[in-house]
Amino acid sequence: MCGIVGYTGKKHDCVNILLDGLRRLEYRGYDSAGIAVLANGKIESIKSVGKVKKLQDKINESAASTTSIKTASTGIAHTRWATHGAPTEQNAHPHMDDNGDFALVHNGIIENYQALKENLIKKGHTFRSETDSEAIVHLISECYEGDLFQAVAAAIKKIEGTFGIAVISTKHPDTIITARRGSPIVIGIGNSETIVASDLAAIVSYTRRVIFLNDDDIALITPDNIDIRNIENVPVSRETAHIDWDTGAAEKSGFDHFMLKEIFEQPEAITNAIRGHLDDSSATSILSGLNLSPREMSMINRIVIAACGTSLHAGMMGEYFFEDFADLPTEIQQAAEFRYRNPILEPNSMVIAISQSGETADTLAAVREATQKGAIVASICNVVGSTITRETSRGIYLHAGPEIGVASTKAFTCQVAVMLMMALKFGRNRRLSRQEGLEIMNEIRKVPELVKKVLDTAPEIEKVAERYANASNFFFIGRGYLYPVALEGALKLKEISYIHAEGYHAAELKHGPIALLEENVPVMALANDIPGRDKMLGNIQECRARKSPVIATATEGDTEIKNIVNDVIYIPRSPHYTACIPTVTALQLFSYYVAKKRGCSIDQPRNLAKSVTVE
Repeated sequence: MCGIVGYTGKKHDCVNILLDGLRRLEYRGYDSAGIAVLANGKIESIKSVGKVKKLQDKINESAASTTSIKTASTGIAHTRWATHGAPTEQNAHPHMDDNGDFALVHNGIIENYQALKENLIKKGHTFRSETDSEAIVHLISECYEGDLFQAVAAAIKKIEGTFGIAVISTKHPDTIITARRGSPIVIGIGNSETIVASDLAAIVSYTRRVIFLNDDDIALITPDNIDIRNIENVPVSRETAHIDWDTGAAEKSGFDHFMLKEIFEQPEAITNAIRGHLDDSSATSILSGLNLSPREMSMINRIVIAACGTSLHAGMMGEYFFEDFADLPTEIQQAAEFRYRNPILEPNSMVIAISQSGETADTLAAVREATQKGAIVASICNVVGSTITRETSRGIYLHAGPEIGVASTKAFTCQVAVMLMMALKFGRNRRLSRQEGLEIMNEIRKVPELVKKVLDTAPEIEKVAERYANASNFFFIGRGYLYPVALEGALKLKEISYIHAEGYHAAELKHGPIALLEENVPVMALANDIPGRDKMLGNIQECRARKSPVIATATEGDTEIKNIVNDVIYIPRSPHYTACIPTVTALQLFSYYVAKKRGCSIDQPRNLAKSVTVE
């Protein structure tokens, strides 16, 4: 959560780069924003409540009355997702020390900030905000004895919690100090210019050469040099990576919203996720990133999947895949609970961490706990070089491309496709015959086309969605492979339309939630032609008997369903294990069009941020 950008160099306009970076990172936080630049020997800071556009207008007004901000060549900027303190200008970043010598931007949460604050106040420091972040800049000021690097190192030794920070000082022009612990920082290397950010999206327009910092790394950055040391001031070496993003992938490309663009990118994204991973000669998948020999795979006797939010729902589908195809006992756990439950993990247990960003704090904590307990740990992530991918010994990238919309769409369907390929590989290692493997591979290859067929029906889905846009409550019900789809459909609707939506296993509806059904509470029933459909028809009748309007997803050619529901969204026919992907695509479209009809902020829904880097 929150976005950091920093720039030092003279090739580009510093303020414009900071603003451009903030716009590209606004999906990470949009409660308030601010910049601080070094100009004429002092730090000038401008902050604003609301989105980056308001900050830009304020900066333009300031630049019209003074030329100093235009001459800046070093600065830092931040877009905030509020934790400590309401979205106000006082609480917006950057924060400064009492004398205006230091400015800081911070992502994360400082757990001992109250104790630090009280101690600093006793020493004469004055706090102007309610944030935990302000304690860091006062602490750096307190520790400063002429060496900015040493001051930052001394300060973060006293900090408990997570942080990604960038610091500038009037005493060290053309210099940025950045450090991280549990919150991502990436450094972009240019020609006589350097960019610091919390996300690649702010960097790739200017350079593709980047360095990812590890926890407790501190980097001293100038336009021509990057000096990385650990918290004990010992030099460390970090690999330079090349990012192959197309910068156009982070633009809307004519779509009204990033979310709609990313929904329509799913055929290509899924194709990229499976490309090169299916081997006809062996009737299995090639997943070299798992780094497991057939014998090592055969020794794994249990899988635990740890994830949060949308990734948790993808993991639930993985549970079905692994048990159905590979006879592998599989457990899905909410990552935030993983380490606190003191999970039972054996040497032959494999933990799979799923995270779109690869920075999800709770999932990262689960990875570290699983590693500590000696389990084999793998990851499924979308972002190259992310913390989770670097801390797991093996894993698979989604290759879905950047996902800017806060509500995950294409990353989710790619996660499901990747887990289906993983289950195929484990299944062929155990009990699946070659012929069965070929059949599953053939169905996996059909998935992008299935999704495209659903996207072709978007105008029909929009018409259905508009009829229910005024609902205040909604239920989603499903069985088997479509139960996690019901959960994900409900999550998408509540995320972007603010309608109270609940997902349930269809059999669970009559164990309490049915008491809430009435004529103003629609039900989305996932009634595709897969095992359990007959019972789903009975559940639909139970809903209709309580006068709830019912929308059904159904397999193409199913005319019977029209007689018992109000509306039908048709899904192309496919086996139960792939039907979940085109079905969830239909629900993504449904949620999008409901939110659009309601006039909601679809790409940046209230109170949400894309990458959840705090626990």
